[in-house]
Amino acid sequence: MSDDFLIDWDRERRTGTAEAVFCAGKSPVQLAAILRSAEERRLLLTRLSAEAFGALTPDLAARLDYDPLSHTAVLGPPVIVAPARVCIVAAGTSDLPVAREAQRTLAFHGEGADLVPDVGVAGLWRLMSALEAIRRHKVILAVAGMEGALFSVLAGLVDAPVIAVPTSVGYGVGEGGRAALSSALASCAPGLATVNIDNGFGAASLALRILRQAR
Repeated sequence: MSDDFLIDWDRERRTGTAEAVFCAGKSPVQLAAILRSAEERRLLLTRLSAEAFGALTPDLAARLDYDPLSHTAVLGPPVIVAPARVCIVAAGTSDLPVAREAQRTLAFHGEGADLVPDVGVAGLWRLMSALEAIRRHKVILAVAGMEGALFSVLAGLVDAPVIAVPTSVGYGVGEGGRAALSSALASCAPGLATVNIDNGFGAASLALRILRQAR
């Protein structure tokens, strides 16, 4: 315990989803203190920029499995990852950082996830060619920016629950992910849930809860 932070180590037992550390806005000193307090425990770190990772002392950096694309890191030993019951469908290559955050969050909890990239509806044939493989999964995460059309299209084609993950990819009226978020919230497609913009971690957490209830 510190005056600056209090890790909720009991969260996974209580909710089924482990504690995670949101690293944006934390100083190198605070991050170092959090990591040292974890000792031999496992811990997921999100929004850990390359600069923040580079500012860690070599001994702490060596303890982390860091992914520069998703800006996530895992402290502690890896776990066995189960065969994928989740499919993460990304509209474009620019959406991959958020998609990977979701995939890494699921893997941290031992859930595998297949990633189907660059199947946005601007070239609908790309999505249709992958549809049979997508339909084999129990939960689907749809990750898209711009106008977010992927959410409604995908939710109208599959029988699994679809979680819409708007991303901040876009410009003009789509800047910051607002258009994609509005598209997800206004969708008439049934069975579609929505998380906040760029919230790959939150989408993965919801998928974990759905899978746990399904069991």
